[in-house]
Amino acid sequence: MLRLVRARVSALPGGPEAGKQTERPKSGPPLVLLPSTPPVPTTERILQRGIFEINGRSCDVVLSDSALRWKPIQPEHPAAPAVGNSKCDFLSKEEFIELKDLFSVKLKWRRSAKQQKGGTLLGITLFVCMKKEQNKLKDYILNLNNLSEDHCALWVKDLKKILTEFSNRPKSLKVLINPQSHKKEAAHIYYEHVEPLLKLAEIKTDVTITEYEGHALSLLKECELQEFDGIICVGGDGSASEVAQGLLLRAQMDAGIDTNYILTPVRTSLPLGIIPAGSTNALAHSIYGVTHIETATLHIIMGHMQTVDVCTFSSTGKFLRFGFSAMFGFGGRTLALAEKHRWMPPNQRKDFATIKTLASLKPENCEILFLPAKTSQNFQEGSRNEHKTTESDYNNQWQKIQGHFLNINIMAIPCCCSMISEGLVPNTRLNNGSMALIIARNTSRPEFVKHLKRYASLKNQFNFPFVETYNVAEVKIQPRNNCECDTGEFEFHGTSSKKNYPWNVDGDLMEVVSEVHIKVHPQLMKLYGGHLEEMNDYKIG
Repeated sequence: MLRLVRARVSALPGGPEAGKQTERPKSGPPLVLLPSTPPVPTTERILQRGIFEINGRSCDVVLSDSALRWKPIQPEHPAAPAVGNSKCDFLSKEEFIELKDLFSVKLKWRRSAKQQKGGTLLGITLFVCMKKEQNKLKDYILNLNNLSEDHCALWVKDLKKILTEFSNRPKSLKVLINPQSHKKEAAHIYYEHVEPLLKLAEIKTDVTITEYEGHALSLLKECELQEFDGIICVGGDGSASEVAQGLLLRAQMDAGIDTNYILTPVRTSLPLGIIPAGSTNALAHSIYGVTHIETATLHIIMGHMQTVDVCTFSSTGKFLRFGFSAMFGFGGRTLALAEKHRWMPPNQRKDFATIKTLASLKPENCEILFLPAKTSQNFQEGSRNEHKTTESDYNNQWQKIQGHFLNINIMAIPCCCSMISEGLVPNTRLNNGSMALIIARNTSRPEFVKHLKRYASLKNQFNFPFVETYNVAEVKIQPRNNCECDTGEFEFHGTSSKKNYPWNVDGDLMEVVSEVHIKVHPQLMKLYGGHLEEMNDYKIG
């Protein structure tokens, strides 16, 4: 059965004002033809139905408990349009948004420049999180225009109630900003780009600007965290690693675990969100697939979460730190040299350290023990020396490699960045319970440089006779102290002949005298970020 109503009617059958008698108008807008039941799937429960102007067209709008749907209302014509008329089909096309992609709803007012409150009500504004190209997210504004204050208030009340039912979304966040990150833009990035979106989503924040290295670590170990739903770090890889370290150590302390001897760490209770504001942003890029500030912020607002594997680093049985990736040899020496020239601008310092370390390239004499992972993965097709894990490998327990090595990488994350979008190890996953062990044996300088250059193009970077790849659960690296080697820029400590060997752990310098034991712990931490395949790619209007 069809019903004739005026285009400015505010409520229709299915809404709270259903049942009111509507008289046939004598004048005014043209008559429109509306169906007696809205086109909503039977599994959805209708909460509201009414008429709003959307993109300049009067639309029949239906709010259910899972979606908002609308369809343009067409004036009644003396003659019915021809079947298959493409223009009419386009104009009458139903559109929708899923409420799981909605993150804020506000009343829309027209105010003068001096007005703070009041004004003329124009309708409702919805803020929707949408997919964009290349893993990016964006916020989309949808205006539902209607001049009835009572009608709009009912819709806003129902929409806000639905928003409060998304229990995974944060209501209160602790924000840590490193003002020294990269070009010292972290505070500007937060206050100009992140905070407005958090306020729009009505998320409470407590902001601390860190004053020195280790400030975030000590703060997280001591402050009360019960009132927060998550922790946000605004900075680069070093800042993110420090905050992650603080959260993990706090979890161990709360569980009564001695942090000097952590064998089986407990999981963190609060998720960590990273706003990229550094030079490399490898951790943020690995999680979000892009270093885009709005994307990172929207992942946090929407409560998108995923678990990630974390590694423990220990030496002679004593716990050193948590981390996601590590480099020993060339990678460690380069960082150690860069740290001694912090007076240089970041990019210049990085280039200087890389060139100088390559100029004095020399291998480390090491013994490597590793425990193969139960799950196998392919690092890259065509890898010449890829060692796939089999059940017999795992049953054989520890495997041993000895020799001289130019570089050793251990990675539980892909380590993506702007120059290497797919990561140093493209097929590494964030939570598969294993690490990639990549070994570069001693070779000529030109061959090693060629290997490094291929990371940027992601073309057969492992396809060299001196490169070996393994999928491991644990690894132990024992440098063999060589008193005859040139110490270069690295100092001996104390009176013994043993020196501190530099490691690059998540962009932080770690110096250790003896063996380092690295073990991956599956899904030890929750990070804000998600799979974009689960989100809708709306084309509205």
